[in-house]
Amino acid sequence: MFNLFPAVFPEIFLINATFISPIHGVVFSTSKKYDYPPLASNVGWLGLLSVLITILLLAAGAPLLTIAHFFRNNFFRKDDFTYYRQIFLPLSTAGTILMCFDYFEQDRFNASEFIVSIPLSTSSMLFMISAYDLIAMYSAIEPQSLCSYVIAASKRNSEFSTEAGLKYLILGAFSPGILLFGCSMIYGSTGVTHFDQLAEILTGYEMTLFGARSGGIFAGILFIAVGFLFKITAVPFHMWAPDIYEGSPTLVAAFFSIAPKISIFANMLRVFIHSFYGTTLQQIFFFCSIASMILGALAAMAQTKVKRLLAYSSIGHVGYICIGFSCGTIGGIQSLLIGIFIYVLMTIGAFAIVLALRRTRVKYMADLGALAGTNPILAITFSIIMFSYAGIPPLAGFCSKFYLFFAALSCGAYLLALMGVVTSVIGRWAAGRLPGVAVLHPCTGHVAYQKLRHSELGGINRHICYSESGGINRHILQ
Repeated sequence: MFNLFPAVFPEIFLINATFISPIHGVVFSTSKKYDYPPLASNVGWLGLLSVLITILLLAAGAPLLTIAHFFRNNFFRKDDFTYYRQIFLPLSTAGTILMCFDYFEQDRFNASEFIVSIPLSTSSMLFMISAYDLIAMYSAIEPQSLCSYVIAASKRNSEFSTEAGLKYLILGAFSPGILLFGCSMIYGSTGVTHFDQLAEILTGYEMTLFGARSGGIFAGILFIAVGFLFKITAVPFHMWAPDIYEGSPTLVAAFFSIAPKISIFANMLRVFIHSFYGTTLQQIFFFCSIASMILGALAAMAQTKVKRLLAYSSIGHVGYICIGFSCGTIGGIQSLLIGIFIYVLMTIGAFAIVLALRRTRVKYMADLGALAGTNPILAITFSIIMFSYAGIPPLAGFCSKFYLFFAALSCGAYLLALMGVVTSVIGRWAAGRLPGVAVLHPCTGHVAYQKLRHSELGGINRHICYSESGGINRHILQ
């Protein structure tokens, strides 16, 4: 157990720093010397600093990979996969926090619990990525869920945010319960919870629902899969996502679209691919992948609100990423990791632009009609992001889908690849509506766009240039 502490030291530091930051923020917010700065801004900068220091600690912990065999039998596993996923997660969290500060000033959003909950949720996700036991996995997922309920309802003066938090609390309570029930059935049928021991027991094991010996194991795996699919908003467990994304503040929707998916997909790879992946589980992911791609493409066509369109686009991209799980091959896993990487970069860019336009209260797509005339650079940048969402070459979104479809063809899942191509074509029309309105259509309402500061516009453009070139070279993630 002595080797376990340095392995989880970055997570412990982030938790302690998060507890200390509100105290520091309260002291400075009540200081006359600093002209009583907003509490949320003080805590926000400290939260960002804590996340950046956590990244440095994770990077400095790379030598721990050489002694990973000393604590393989503990609750957590440190290897190359854990290392790169844990570096990527706080980087995404830092990008989300960076989008918040100007929002705090303009909208007088003084909910400091929002900034406190984000690092706490991130620390739970870091534990989730390295978890190598069913008990550790569930113990990491539950705090992350509790923080998400608080974040969704953080804008207390908005009934939409309160409603979103209440919906997320009621609907989100099913997922941990189902997940815990599945873990209990697995433990009751096998007597073990460690992933290595489960892999040894279930290797070559024929599992059927009505089998005398395997019924409990099959039901447990099914419940665990349902709990994970609910978390990643895969069809048919997606019902909560559009309403939560629309009702929550935009920066909360951005966080929900990015960070939880990184940790959940990483933990799904741990659980399913390593421990108990079989034909039945492959068929479940096959169905959810096709259903998510179809519903994400068709539902996005009928949307008139920007955030709901981004929510359904996120559901569709989850379907594309699940192609990697449906393949169950090394190529499928590699394409899945590339797909997550590119999806996160695109999502950060899309929500950053929506947040940059918050002063105009952009809610409907028709509100973007005057954007090309008032801010052509931002309109072009937004168009590039949405074209990448649609998968138009040579942007990064096309490269992501190309790798996923090629992995499906390599393992013989021709129907999956065909449905992916068809829904991608449909999704191009849906995702292309936003740049079409922003560039080609005149404004139908009275929207007065304010000019962005050079720092905001420069930061967004640098992110777009980086993200849209990130999918060109596949070897960056290998």
